[in-house]
Amino acid sequence: MIRCADVCKSFGEKTALDHVSVDIPKGKIFGLLGPNGAGKTTLIRIINRITIPNSGTILFDGRPITQQDVQKIGYLPEERGLYRKMKVGDQAMYFARLKGMSARDAASELKMWFEKFGIQSWWGKKVEELSKGMAQKVQFITTVVHRPSLLILDEPFSGFDPVNAQVIRNEILGLKAAGATVVLSTHNMESVEELCDNIALINKSHVVISGGVDGIRRKYGNNHIELVYTADAPVSSVPGIFRVLSDNDESGRHTAVLAVDDASDKTSVLRNLVSQPLVINSYRELVPRMNDIFIKLVTEEE
Repeated sequence: MIRCADVCKSFGEKTALDHVSVDIPKGKIFGLLGPNGAGKTTLIRIINRITIPNSGTILFDGRPITQQDVQKIGYLPEERGLYRKMKVGDQAMYFARLKGMSARDAASELKMWFEKFGIQSWWGKKVEELSKGMAQKVQFITTVVHRPSLLILDEPFSGFDPVNAQVIRNEILGLKAAGATVVLSTHNMESVEELCDNIALINKSHVVISGGVDGIRRKYGNNHIELVYTADAPVSSVPGIFRVLSDNDESGRHTAVLAVDDASDKTSVLRNLVSQPLVINSYRELVPRMNDIFIKLVTEEE
């Protein structure tokens, strides 16, 4: 849906983006990751045409993005932008009309969203009367009310308790199921693993890695397997197939970590396990968490 090709952006002597290229697939949730100051927000602002790149191109559905395309985008910035003295309902209507909705359609959609979140009583309140989390819900609604084909959410879980953060996660998944493309910029790696199909990691103004989340996690794996089994004696290493790195025994129920030989496969491992006097309770590949990969790559860059 979005192709950023060779995008460069500088502010004076500061390089914010250095030949950044990323592809954001249609109908997917795309994680835009990176430490503070890496260039993520600059790229988001360029996609939204808030700022213009020094060079490079942004394509929207295969053609250069225009200001009219911005109407199809829902943007939730990290710096929240509600008017504190304005009433919630008036403000929600105002933002919906800015996105080209008629007063009738805006009122209908907002009524649906306010009922879904159980916040009908907030309509006549001023924003300054709301907590940070309450204001976040209102801003999320104003971001999605016009049913944008592209959603760009910058730290959407900031200010939410775990229960409401999960509510927003569920809504993001629902919007994806309805056909929306979502760009998610967050430091919450748990949400990345739960929600994202693809990611790009930006550090020091350039792309460090991009691709599918599962593929990246496996790429940085070390071919380890967790085996939970029941036996009177510990599992034995098999030369050329696997070796036992650790084995924790709790009254005959063992949890072991096996390092699989690079030339071996899962069938060979299982074949050699079932030949030993043990009962396999569970068997799973250990792949690194996105948080560990994030830290590894950024630290290596440093």
